[in-house]
Amino acid sequence: MLETFLEIHPEVQDAITNGQPIVALESTIISHGMPYPQNVETARQVEEIVRANGAIPATIAIINGKLKAGLSNEDIEYLGRKGTAVLKASRRDIPMIVSKGWTGATTVASTMIIAELAGIHVFATGGIGGVHREAETTMDISADLEELAMTNVAVVCAGAKSILDIGLTLEYLETKGVPVLGFGTEELPAFYTRKSGFGVDYRVDSADEIANILKAKWDLGLRGGVVIANPIPEKYAMDFITITRAIESALTEAKAKGIKGKDSTPFLLAKVKEITGGNSLESNIQLVFNNAKLGAQIAVELAKK
Repeated sequence: MLETFLEIHPEVQDAITNGQPIVALESTIISHGMPYPQNVETARQVEEIVRANGAIPATIAIINGKLKAGLSNEDIEYLGRKGTAVLKASRRDIPMIVSKGWTGATTVASTMIIAELAGIHVFATGGIGGVHREAETTMDISADLEELAMTNVAVVCAGAKSILDIGLTLEYLETKGVPVLGFGTEELPAFYTRKSGFGVDYRVDSADEIANILKAKWDLGLRGGVVIANPIPEKYAMDFITITRAIESALTEAKAKGIKGKDSTPFLLAKVKEITGGNSLESNIQLVFNNAKLGAQIAVELAKK
């Protein structure tokens, strides 16, 4: 039955069959992350970084109703050109998109789902979603957190996006039993910056150490993912005070305009980019490159276990 819905790229299927390391990559960064042709160029660069570090990339999307684990160059070009006209697909959207034969770019949550269906357990992205500010009244909590609680995929990211309530995001992950590991750090990075003021659960200093943790977790039958928080390289990190002020300004404007729910994150990220003169986009690209490299290194070590 699954074969009816899931289409695995031949290169990815060969890697699965032969026990080779594979890294899942999301597709919202292509359609919603940046303008064309930069989005396509970045997606291809990310795949090349995964390859250069010994793993096979599997960019994930839903194309014409098919769940795809691994995209062709034509698929990536198509998503890049269509841009925000492509639906952003989370868990709740998958049945509608598949049944209608539509196309959707996958978020963290839906990428995790499709990766696990294909047998891929390492996923590199930019940053995870989380608990939004004022969630105690709005109940605005990303589906990413629920997916991390139940889907066996490790997510390499630059922490939680700094537009979120990071403290509450960590509390939610703790409640759901999701380990938050800091790669070379005891402090959770906040996407554009290397610090947030909040600690991780455990510091880890090698891809091999991370692979051992993942194997132990899943061998014990403990369902759910692991957050591997990988700080943005110092060279590309933004000033903590500058980015904090930009976010506060963007949040104030969003509240005044009544922007909420799924529209809030793209609005806030666009405003931060505008306020910082575009520097945040370069930071975003570089942290994704950094996460792709670590994701590949982890996948290589996990494949040895």
